[in-house]
Amino acid sequence: MSTTRHLVNRQRRLATVAAAERTATPTAATTTAPEPAGPDTESDPRSESEPAGEPEEKAEKAEKAEKEEEAPRSAGPLRLRVSLPAVLCVLTVLLGSFAAWSFTSAGSLRDEPGRQNTALTDISRTSEVKGQITEAVGAVFSYNYASPAKADTAVKTYLVGKAVQQHKDMLAEVRAQAPKQKLVLTTTVTESGVELLDGDRARLLIFADQSNTRTGKSQETTYAAAMFAVDAVRRGGSWRISAIDTFSR
Repeated sequence: MSTTRHLVNRQRRLATVAAAERTATPTAATTTAPEPAGPDTESDPRSESEPAGEPEEKAEKAEKAEKEEEAPRSAGPLRLRVSLPAVLCVLTVLLGSFAAWSFTSAGSLRDEPGRQNTALTDISRTSEVKGQITEAVGAVFSYNYASPAKADTAVKTYLVGKAVQQHKDMLAEVRAQAPKQKLVLTTTVTESGVELLDGDRARLLIFADQSNTRTGKSQETTYAAAMFAVDAVRRGGSWRISAIDTFSR
């Protein structure tokens, strides 16, 4: 729409300039008479072309001036002004929200049962339960037909709770056959790991080698590997086996 208006204005200016030229021509003719041109006289081409080009040049200059007037005077970059108190207020809200989230997350982690496990953080306690339960497993799962009282003492020393009945059921056949076949059962723990340590409770995974030797007329020894888990409790300053899990179910 702006281009159309410029064209109209330009045409008007050209018409005005042309009318002014026509009005001024007779006056100039009455005051100054042109000299007759002789046969040897030649007209200057520059004097003939200049009047014809003046209206066009004036129109272009006027159009250019009009465009400059319509152009916006200020085209600088837009600057956003933010006050310092507003920024500090936003930062305070964000930091407060983060602190509340951190506190809630830490509380939920402390409340989870899995987070009570100190097997990897309490090194001394972990080493203590590992050493005592390794000794207990070797004692209660070893049996010598010649000294059954030693096995009974180990049961009373290292087993509590339902582990007593579990151990009795597991070694029932060994006890029954030991006097006739003169059996000697030896269990040696090869590796153990503390799976859970929570205060006075612990759970360990046990790897052991067992050798069963018949010392009668036909001496024979068989070997087997065993893997099972035990639950342990700390009573009277020492760790005892409270349950035996053979993963049979």
